[in-house]
Amino acid sequence: MSPPRPRTEHALRRDLSVVSRLLWERGWVANHDGNASARLGPGRILVTPTSTSKRLCEPSSMCVVDEKGRHRSGATRPPTEVGLHLCVYAERTDVEAVVHAHPPHATALAVSGRALPCFLPEAVVSLGAQVPLVPLASPGEEAERALRPFVAAHDAVLLEGHGAMAWGTDVEQAYLRLELVEHLARIALLATAAGGPRSLPGPLVDSLLARRRQIFGR
Repeated sequence: MSPPRPRTEHALRRDLSVVSRLLWERGWVANHDGNASARLGPGRILVTPTSTSKRLCEPSSMCVVDEKGRHRSGATRPPTEVGLHLCVYAERTDVEAVVHAHPPHATALAVSGRALPCFLPEAVVSLGAQVPLVPLASPGEEAERALRPFVAAHDAVLLEGHGAMAWGTDVEQAYLRLELVEHLARIALLATAAGGPRSLPGPLVDSLLARRRQIFGR
């Protein structure tokens, strides 16, 4: 079977617009929060604009930056957090899209300084044994340095005191991974009243991680 054809720039702009609207509709962003991006090609990243509600992000709203975050085209300006996206792309050549938002349950854990164990078998296959907590850091280069060690081994993270990020081979996969993080976080917080979620047995986790490596190569 031949590999899927790369998405066109027009299609990627539409994908980012759709995901932006979903983030707003689900209450995962407020004001100008959140950002999403997609790799256009070598040294070219398409990203949602700064100072714009995700409700209003149209395909034409997106801008293009290079691998250093320098604005290259588009009437809008890139978000200040674009460096976090670029950090992921630099560490993972397989990643084609990144989504960052503040989904309430996942963010509740992040601002509480808690990582998120994956206590459902499906989540272990999709995300690994846990969604780690990236230590609190000032925006900019410090935040990028804090994130970098987590990128190679993980597909989603919680950002302490901030929110959550996920990445994938396309915009849909990045979004769905963030959706799963929020789903797990909500269950974890609901389960607190019953003593908290139980960890999966070690042998089961090992077998699920082996399955994950077969599917995703990590």
